[in-house]
Amino acid sequence: MQTDFQPAQLAEPEVAAADGILRKCVHCGFCTATCPTYVLLGDELDSPRGRIYLIKNMLESGKPPDERTVRHLDRCLTCLSCTTTCPSGVDYMHLLDSARTRIERDYRRPLPERMLRRVLSLVLPRPGLFRLALMAARLVKPFAGLAPGRLRGLLAMAPGALPPPGIGGNAGVHRAMGERKLRVAMLAGCAQKVLDPAINEATIRLLTRLGCDVVIAEGAGCCGALNQHMGRADAAASAVRANVAAWSAELDGEGLDAVVINASGCGTTVKDYGHILASEPLWAAPAARISELAVDITELLMRLEMPSTSLARPLKVAYHAACSLQHGQKVVDPPKQLLERAGFEVLAVPEGHLCCGSAGTYNLLQPDLAGRLLERKAGNINSLSPDVVAAGNIGCMVQLRTGLDIPVVHTVELLDWATGGPKPAVL
Repeated sequence: MQTDFQPAQLAEPEVAAADGILRKCVHCGFCTATCPTYVLLGDELDSPRGRIYLIKNMLESGKPPDERTVRHLDRCLTCLSCTTTCPSGVDYMHLLDSARTRIERDYRRPLPERMLRRVLSLVLPRPGLFRLALMAARLVKPFAGLAPGRLRGLLAMAPGALPPPGIGGNAGVHRAMGERKLRVAMLAGCAQKVLDPAINEATIRLLTRLGCDVVIAEGAGCCGALNQHMGRADAAASAVRANVAAWSAELDGEGLDAVVINASGCGTTVKDYGHILASEPLWAAPAARISELAVDITELLMRLEMPSTSLARPLKVAYHAACSLQHGQKVVDPPKQLLERAGFEVLAVPEGHLCCGSAGTYNLLQPDLAGRLLERKAGNINSLSPDVVAAGNIGCMVQLRTGLDIPVVHTVELLDWATGGPKPAVL
């Protein structure tokens, strides 16, 4: 793709980086076939190629973004399916992140949307505040049909009951059973430990059983992904620094062999910490070191060589490949291999490359498109008649539960059960 930036524009590091990414695009259109919004809407501007043109025009003009550009970029799920199919290696993720940061800075959204985004940015990364918000939502949920617009969708997605806080959310060290093989830090997360603390508990049980000390570091919290994808770069960087500081303290103490993440949306961001803080001299090297140590839970379990097991009655498991895992991190086979090794019959979901519509806060900010994607995903899963659905990301799990009558659990919960842990409650 040809670009026409002025020398003064290229003096800006963000524009120079974008120019390098834009020039890699060869207009081939492979990305359109795998883009969920293009598949749904058939609009070129709702494809990665169309959005790349919009970003190019926005940056070259030097003017504030217009409503059309913002609308089509907002519709992007950041599922990164396009990066899997792109033959030219276009770094769409960082191009889009940069564009959204510029939109947040230079574009004034309507007041209701500004307020919604501010609330999401404030509440979701803070577990205590998020729990209070969900408790309040439960009280008014029966009247959700009377609420306006997106507020109705927010209330409808609030769970009917909240599980009590689990041990996986508290700072401390969970010691390995028997001889220690590895010492790992686990990201306890923010929304996940409120919505489904059983995931962290299953992760800790499984890893300690396999010989890992599991550290929940003091000071580690939200990974920063939520704010990063809404263009709130400063808030995201603040969360990143907090985690890098917390895990670096453990590295400099007893040491760490890995930083393990059991929510793949968070994992994609943690693996990108080196890039996010690359321009900050004090933080660049520590952040890069954390990125190198970051692994999805299934990657770590493959390294630990989890033993094979067998179940009295093998369950049919529809494995839902979270976009952030299969496209963002390129982790495709380990979850399925681990489930098969544990004795489950793993079923491939048709159109498994397409997003379920969760995508962080997408189902809250773009409920109509998210609902259409969920309906399509639910139809594909139901066609398999599985006993259970397994996924590796809490956002996907919450989304799928609203559209399926089939139990939805985290992959690690099934693996924990197969190797001696408790049966997941929903089963």
